Amino acid sequence: MTYNVGVTPREKWLALFRGSGFAEPVCDYWATPEVTRRLLRALDCSTERELYQKLGIDKGVFLAPRHPRAREDTWHTASLFSVWGIPTRRVPYLDGAGYYEEAVDPPLASATGVREVERYPWPEACEWETEEFRRECLAWRDYPIIGANYEPFYLYCRLRGMQQALEDLLANPSMVDAAMERIFEIHAGIVRKAMEAAGDLICFICVAEDLGTQQGPLMSLACFRRFIKPWLKKMIDLAHWLGTWVFHHNDGAIRPLLPELVEMGIDVLNPVQWRCPGMDRRQLVGEFGSELVFHGAVDNQFTLPFGRPEDVKREVWENLEIFSRARGYIVAPCHNIQANTPTANILALYEAVAEWRGV
Repeated sequence: MTYNVGVTPREKWLALFRGSGFAEPVCDYWATPEVTRRLLRALDCSTERELYQKLGIDKGVFLAPRHPRAREDTWHTASLFSVWGIPTRRVPYLDGAGYYEEAVDPPLASATGVREVERYPWPEACEWETEEFRRECLAWRDYPIIGANYEPFYLYCRLRGMQQALEDLLANPSMVDAAMERIFEIHAGIVRKAMEAAGDLICFICVAEDLGTQQGPLMSLACFRRFIKPWLKKMIDLAHWLGTWVFHHNDGAIRPLLPELVEMGIDVLNPVQWRCPGMDRRQLVGEFGSELVFHGAVDNQFTLPFGRPEDVKREVWENLEIFSRARGYIVAPCHNIQANTPTANILALYEAVAEWRGV
């Protein structure tokens, strides 16, 4: 099943964000490497691009400048743990069906104040290389490109340890401030380098955080405003000033934070985990639909792994109806599709989009 409607994925996304309208739904793909390898085999595709074309996926492509010392091969700056001096361990899940690279032994765990933060061997933005970056972007010129990533508190938690990082918000605020400022300065430099090299090809900068649990925000609204919001706002303003939209990722039950995020100027909200408290899809559209393009909302905790193909299709069509009243909607799984998701359910997701398109 190969779908070709004569319009590139980049053109579809740009039409959506410019408000020029596009009759057919736009869709994206997020999955773990294990899932992607399985789909490549199942659909006899030799490359991921071929997979996207075969399934009619308007893939948002994540690219970023590379760091020469990075042991990881990823665009996700905040997950280049080797560059930030963070040890990792390969941790299996689902009895070894898949693996995640998890941070261990946080290098700033024993720090007691600002002096240790200042002495830490931070990388410099100038170390990130852009020689190949423009060429990589040109290779994906027909797709919307997300050209850099910034996730400051996520990174602080890996440097400090999650529990200690949360305690610091109350017990050691000056350390949080010092680290968050340094993290911003580095990432702002990387973003500027990316835009200088390939700004005409970049559509989005990803300004993200992981601030939601399954029941509510990770911290109080007061702590968010004091420690997180100012730095996200600075990067959002920089991205807009440089001429890109802002793709915002934030998991879980983040409803109390949404007015703040909309006020700060995010353009895309991902992943819309609508089963979490406060994340009802119709309510989100009613309150924030005029401001946001929603991305995700195909549940990958229950529907995709444990539902039937018809359940997946029903949810996709339900989302398309609900979010039709918003500024825009991009059909996608709520997060990376996990290794326990049946291939038939993944195919059903994109078949539902194709059927809505009338292909």
